[in-house]
Amino acid sequence: MIIWLASYPKSGNTLLRSMLSAYFFTEDGKFNFDTIKKINQFPDLKLFENYGVNISDQIEIVKNYINVQNKINKKDKNSVRFIKTHSGLSDINGHQFTNLKNSLGVIYMVRDPRSVVKSYANHNQMTLERASNRMLEYGATLGGIKNSTNDVDKVITHMNSWSLNYESWKVFKKFDRYLLIKYEDLINNKEKVFLSILKFVHKLAKTKISIDEKKLKNILKTTTFEYMQNLEKNKGFQESVNIQNNKKIVFFKYGPKVNTPETLPATIKEKLEVSLKREMEELGYL
Repeated sequence: MIIWLASYPKSGNTLLRSMLSAYFFTEDGKFNFDTIKKINQFPDLKLFENYGVNISDQIEIVKNYINVQNKINKKDKNSVRFIKTHSGLSDINGHQFTNLKNSLGVIYMVRDPRSVVKSYANHNQMTLERASNRMLEYGATLGGIKNSTNDVDKVITHMNSWSLNYESWKVFKKFDRYLLIKYEDLINNKEKVFLSILKFVHKLAKTKISIDEKKLKNILKTTTFEYMQNLEKNKGFQESVNIQNNKKIVFFKYGPKVNTPETLPATIKEKLEVSLKREMEELGYL
């Protein structure tokens, strides 16, 4: 069954996937970029192609979201499968993104939108003004770049606006299948927050939790921003590509100590604070 790792882009999903993949898919807990590949993205063209969906037709892909998830769960019926998504949890042309039958639950990563905008602008090689407008855009999509070297960027992801993406996944709270993780908390209190994530996973899976202390220690060491930044410099990172022009960019460019709300131009900062006031107050960002 699927546990969704959901977030708006540039909100810490990579860190979450890195820690979970190192814990569940390595012997020693030492993270590397091959390990993160164990957690796929949804939607993903290869996944749909493997199940016989016409991947040249974006409408057909959306129509088959649930069918593909049914097949994933049929194949992995006795195990948990983590899947990353930047999609909002909303119907697309009358078609559901997912349902309770296919989903054990969701871990939703959220980050101060004033920090998201700078990373989003860098990753997509656009101005802060344009990036902030995208974050507020109703019905915004990601991907759909046919000539991309990265298959996951060829398919359209219906991410919606920052606020609607965040709000949409709360539906899982009604069923006690929702865990909200603030990126800032994961950075500042990594061990405690990660343990809460592991407890949530085991609760959903109805399995007994037993923490591997050696793995945990290695995960904390090998998933720092500095460690991952050096890993990107020395090994390269598949996701370090601007989806608009296939040019390499620096993925781990702005660390949490550098990318702060105070570094934003006042006009961009004020626009986000006014437009997202309710959500930011709810999350303690204002």
